[in-house]
Amino acid sequence: MLSFHHVAVVPMAKSSFIRAEQSWAPDPTADRTIPVGSAAIRRRDLVFVVNPRGANGSTGNEWKKLLPYLRSRLGKECNICESMTSGPCHAIDITREAIREGVDAVIAVGGDGTLHEVVNGFFWGGKPVSSHDLKDGHKTALGLIPLGTGSDFARTLDWKNDPCDAVERIANGMRSPVDIGVISGQSGEPHYFINVADVHLSAKAGFYASRYKKFGNLCYVIGALQAFSGHQNQDFKIKVDDGDWEAYSQVTALCVGNAKFFGGGMKITPNAYPSSRDFEVVILQDFKWYDFILKLHKLYNGTHLSVKNVSSRRARSIEVEEITNSGSIYVQSDGEHLGFLPRKFTILPGAIDMVC
Repeated sequence: MLSFHHVAVVPMAKSSFIRAEQSWAPDPTADRTIPVGSAAIRRRDLVFVVNPRGANGSTGNEWKKLLPYLRSRLGKECNICESMTSGPCHAIDITREAIREGVDAVIAVGGDGTLHEVVNGFFWGGKPVSSHDLKDGHKTALGLIPLGTGSDFARTLDWKNDPCDAVERIANGMRSPVDIGVISGQSGEPHYFINVADVHLSAKAGFYASRYKKFGNLCYVIGALQAFSGHQNQDFKIKVDDGDWEAYSQVTALCVGNAKFFGGGMKITPNAYPSSRDFEVVILQDFKWYDFILKLHKLYNGTHLSVKNVSSRRARSIEVEEITNSGSIYVQSDGEHLGFLPRKFTILPGAIDMVC
């Protein structure tokens, strides 16, 4: 079994490196099989990607407490490797290299930020990353252990915020394909999301909220208050499933849901599900600051679709542009700031197998 007790710097492609508690790559000296009578079953290689600074350090602390149970539950059947991230985008690099080495699953440990990076690690240059050994048709799965403040994506799947339950899912090894959203712009690499992407006020609020993560879920409230300062609703034009352009006046926020929740439990796209093969798009128009205060409970419990100036529709793809072209309309996905409009959002049905 792999060792956890030394620090190694593992070379990646050319000049980049992974810093982890040990090499995430399968140890060639590790026992690769489990004897069962006269037969042998291959041990699974699992890479756990941990952000030890997540949730103000609580992710790292909770992971240390979980690790003994995880080892005892999985160690007999799996080769376990933990890889600690050292900064932004590190989880992306770890995931890509692990997939190329043909591991069975990469498990994001923490909140939606770590999950978001791991999901993006499944792709490179607009295509899925694949194992160096393409002969066996092997496909690396995605896993999740929600730690810290929890996971909005896990809420959609109705998973408890219990890491021991997550370990049991991993032990069972069941897989199910999930859809992934891809965001493309006028230039640059496409960006991927598994949960919710959003535009304008909510994206701006998320941008400000990221500065106040030390306050836990309260950061979203602080971010929203700050985003409302100087906010103006804007006229958009959108194109759904490559149809005709449609005008939407005085848009406050536009949310593209592959899953239901964002912002620490707000059920913004209540009819979205990551195996539906399309998005739910929710558009809020002509909202004032007091509308959010009066209707906040509806946004959290998912009953806001009946509210005036809120609309919902299904889409496999949606292009969003502002009519005035100010270049200042924020875009984010899974809580990560991506820049500004214009953008196109497209569903990739069943793009990743998820341990469930």
